[in-house]
Amino acid sequence: MEIAPATESRKPGLGEGLLSLLSYLRSLLFTDLLIYFYTVVCGIASLVGSFFDAEGRWQHGCARCWAHLILRTSGIEVRVEGAENIQPGQTYVFCANHPSAMDIPLLFVSLPVQFRFLAKRSLFRWPFLGWHLRRSGHIPVERGRAGAAAKGFEQAAQRIREGRSVVMFPEGSRSRTPGILPFKNGSFYLAILSGVPIIPITLNGSRQVLKPDSLHVRRGKVDVIIHPPIFTDHLSAQDVGTLSARVREQIASRFQPAAD
Repeated sequence: MEIAPATESRKPGLGEGLLSLLSYLRSLLFTDLLIYFYTVVCGIASLVGSFFDAEGRWQHGCARCWAHLILRTSGIEVRVEGAENIQPGQTYVFCANHPSAMDIPLLFVSLPVQFRFLAKRSLFRWPFLGWHLRRSGHIPVERGRAGAAAKGFEQAAQRIREGRSVVMFPEGSRSRTPGILPFKNGSFYLAILSGVPIIPITLNGSRQVLKPDSLHVRRGKVDVIIHPPIFTDHLSAQDVGTLSARVREQIASRFQPAAD
C-alpha cells in the first residue's frame, strides 16, 4: 500500500509578504486613523442630536453614516442576501454570529430598519461611550448576577414590545477561532419573553477583513445573509434550548469558516 507524501503548507512568497506589509502599514497609518476620526465626529454629532430627537432616528442615521464611511475607507464590499425577509413596521430580534469587530458597521449598513444593540450595563458607565449608548437608546443588560440579569431582561423585553428591534450576538463575544462559538441562552429567553420573531443572520468574510484583536483592516468582500424569521409568540421559557439550537443551525447552514 502506497502512502501519499505529506503535503507542505505553502509559505507566502516575497511578493505576497511585501503586499501584506504594505497593507498593514496602510491600515495603521491611514485606515485606522480615519476610523477613529469618524467615530469621534459621528459620536459627537449623534450625542448632540439626541437632545433634539427622542425617537432615535438622528442617532441611527449618524451610526449608518459612520458605518458607510468605515466600509468605504477600508475597501470592504458588502453583499446582502435575504433583505426581503425583513417586513417594514415589524419588530425583530436579530441574532448574528460574531467573527469580527467589523460586524457592527456591517449590520448598520445591511439592515434596512432601525435597531438597537443589547450591551453590557458596565459600558453605560464609561464617559462619552456610556452617554452615547444611553442617549441612542441602546439597551443595557446585566451579566453575572442572576437577579439583576432577570430584571434587566424584563426591562429589555418591554422596550422590544414597544417596537424597538434589537441586534444580539448570542456567542456573547467575538469568536477567536474560525468557527462559531456555543450560543448563550439569554438572547433566546429575551426573544421569547418579548414575543417577537428572531431573524438569524450569517456573516461570512468579516474575520478575513479584520481579525479579532488586530488593527490590520484588509480590503475584501463580506456576505450578510438574512434568514427567514423564526416566530416565538407560541414558545415558553422551556423552549429556550430548542430555539437556541434552531437559530444556531440556521446560521451555521450558510456559514463559511475562515482559513487562518
